[in-house]
Amino acid sequence: MNETVTARDVLRVENLEVVYNDVVLVLKGLSLAVREGEITALLGANGAGKSTTLKAISGLLLSEDGEVTAGSVVYDGSPIHGIAPEQIVRRGIFQVMEGRRIFVDITVEENLRCGAHTRPRSEFAESIDKVYTYFPRLAERRKQLAGYMSGGEQQMLAIGRAVMARPRLLLLDEPSLGLAPLLVEEIFEIVTRINRNEGVTVLLVEQNARAALSVSGRGYIMENGRIVMEGEAKSLLDNPDVQEFYLGMGHAGHKKSYRDVKHYRRRKRWLG
Repeated sequence: MNETVTARDVLRVENLEVVYNDVVLVLKGLSLAVREGEITALLGANGAGKSTTLKAISGLLLSEDGEVTAGSVVYDGSPIHGIAPEQIVRRGIFQVMEGRRIFVDITVEENLRCGAHTRPRSEFAESIDKVYTYFPRLAERRKQLAGYMSGGEQQMLAIGRAVMARPRLLLLDEPSLGLAPLLVEEIFEIVTRINRNEGVTVLLVEQNARAALSVSGRGYIMENGRIVMEGEAKSLLDNPDVQEFYLGMGHAGHKKSYRDVKHYRRRKRWLG
């Protein structure tokens, strides 16, 4: 008899609380799980706590006066909250920050070399060839200063630099931010290929719910530091509340403005 094999959770965030500057509570008992080898979307409006969640996982809270005050972050069976960011990178977790954060005064190839600093030198040639295969535009501009590239090309460079680190878990923070729809589609298609071909698990933070859910297996929706809804990506795309608020669609499929759906915050049907 054939048995269905379920992917294990490579990352578990359990009842996490995060406080900034000892007073500002941003995450309030947040829990989520990321299955190995899959793309998981974390969605929510600006200020919901999505980026804070990624920083709690990658260890970058410490640089912003943030602290995990309760709960845990468990990666591959071991707690990682509270350990240094460079140790987390060496365990196979790499975060692509919101806003690209590339080194603008050095070349594309030098940026990529920075991404490989935790890896053996013997891997560099193979890794950079792989990045240029996924992102041919970076190959064309390998000797160009990164600061002179377009926003879309800089986002490709930021993701390519992450690929150079050969991550097991890739944390992507708002990769569609400020990009034209066609570029968003191209970048998400490449992320899907990296996930499929390299076996890289991806936690994708996005405000662009439609784009994120279209490439994800599972999704979570955040609001005010908590998860308010979760499920398979297709079921979230088909959910009337998600369509109404996050996709701007009415129940009959008509486009609606935020003003039309502001009553969403009063009813919150799924919170019951």
